[in-house]
Amino acid sequence: MGNILSLTTFIPLIGAVILAIFLRGDDPAAQRNAKWVALVTTVVTFVTSLFILSNFNPADTGFQMVETRAWLLGLQYKMGVDGISILFVMLTTFLMPLVIAACWDVTTRVKEYMIAFLLLETLMLGVFMALDLVLFYLFFEAGLIPMFLIIGIWGGKNRIYASFKFFLYTFLGSVLMLVAMVAMFADAGTTDIPTLMTHTFGTENFNVLGVQIVGGMQTLLWLAFFASFAVKMPMWPVHTWLPDAHVQAPTAGSVVLAAILLKMGGYGFLRFSLPMFPVGSEVMGPLVLWLSAIAIVYTSLVALVQEDMKKLIAYSSVAHMGYVTMGIFAVNQQGIDGAIFQMISHGFISGALFLCVGVIYDRMHTREIDAYGGLVNRMPAYALIFMFFTMANVGLPGTSGFIGEFLTLMGIFQVNTWVAVIATSGVILSAAYALWLYRRVVMGDLIKESLKTIKDMTTRERVIFAPLVVMTLLLGVYPALVLDIIGPSVAALVGNYETALATFEAATQFASN
Repeated sequence: MGNILSLTTFIPLIGAVILAIFLRGDDPAAQRNAKWVALVTTVVTFVTSLFILSNFNPADTGFQMVETRAWLLGLQYKMGVDGISILFVMLTTFLMPLVIAACWDVTTRVKEYMIAFLLLETLMLGVFMALDLVLFYLFFEAGLIPMFLIIGIWGGKNRIYASFKFFLYTFLGSVLMLVAMVAMFADAGTTDIPTLMTHTFGTENFNVLGVQIVGGMQTLLWLAFFASFAVKMPMWPVHTWLPDAHVQAPTAGSVVLAAILLKMGGYGFLRFSLPMFPVGSEVMGPLVLWLSAIAIVYTSLVALVQEDMKKLIAYSSVAHMGYVTMGIFAVNQQGIDGAIFQMISHGFISGALFLCVGVIYDRMHTREIDAYGGLVNRMPAYALIFMFFTMANVGLPGTSGFIGEFLTLMGIFQVNTWVAVIATSGVILSAAYALWLYRRVVMGDLIKESLKTIKDMTTRERVIFAPLVVMTLLLGVYPALVLDIIGPSVAALVGNYETALATFEAATQFASN
């Protein structure tokens, strides 16, 4: 099992290569074969990831199952997982078979569609396992390409605009991160992430164009990484690419975007910003807390006036990511536990909500809220599933959505009461827009002629939702399933952060005396 991380990461790539080389033609049989190859590949990837989970020891706060090899030009290929990254790996491998199953009705360039998703899975897994700066950057940036193609080729009417907006926003944000990585290598002499996490970057204040930079080099490096991760999350006000991308993306693309790709921003904050730049994080933390609070309220209000179901859920995602950034930069056990839990939970819930939209879009080919109403009369199973995930999205106790929000709010209350009060109002607003959407789409009399022959969910659709329902309920009633795995690593992260700050404050006090 020595190479289990690499094996899990590259199985989807092997599946993509098999599709590209051996599958010919675009007839129905070839299309069906492409879907089956992709589905089997993602299921095998999930099974191998279970070996990673079974060999993982939560009590060990370091990186485990580390694989290191020499690479081109003296660079190193290094992979590993810890308590913070392993659940993102599991989330990715768990969701991808469901994503492939959800695009079973696709008939346009099916082989290429499946190849794009398989490549995307390899690149997403690489992001969560990479332990070298250069390797991380390659995986992080390369992931843009398959998603760009998925939106640009298989998306809606404005797909070209949305795909370029998505690409340019996220790529330009990452340019600053690349500059910061070069500066980090120049300062520390290594690109090894575990080594960089113990390296102390400069904290002496200096002036740039007459502005004093408190925290010195750390603050500048923090800002460079923030530019990339804030766009990826996305945080307000650099969130505007997300609603466009979601609306134009095909259903499966929206699920991957909301459930996994957005989490790379939060993962980046936990992997780089807090451990490597603790002083920069402390200096800029209050800004992030207020941006998060504004995001929660603002995007919730914007969601209330949407006419497109996907756009409403997209704005809901931005609001929920606000809780994540808030919890991370509270930098205490409850806050970070809550942030990670919220990201995992949001992966299941938001993915399911976009699948719910996909179910009725496949039948009616419109996402306009006004086109629906009274679906409960013809689609009782769908109404039940949609109600369940609407409640989970609101944060109903007993679902995973409640645990994440509750923990992040507990964490932030210890740090900034005003931010906590404003963020808590987002819970009420989320209930408002989510229940408003549900009432208009599902409840009431079935008066529209076009809906009177609509069919309820198929067996395939029910099978896709079943694992998502199980995980949302399981984590809601037994959160220890996640918290026991992440707890020790989060405690170590918070402890190292506080030690670094105490050292900085002692040095500052000594210098001032």
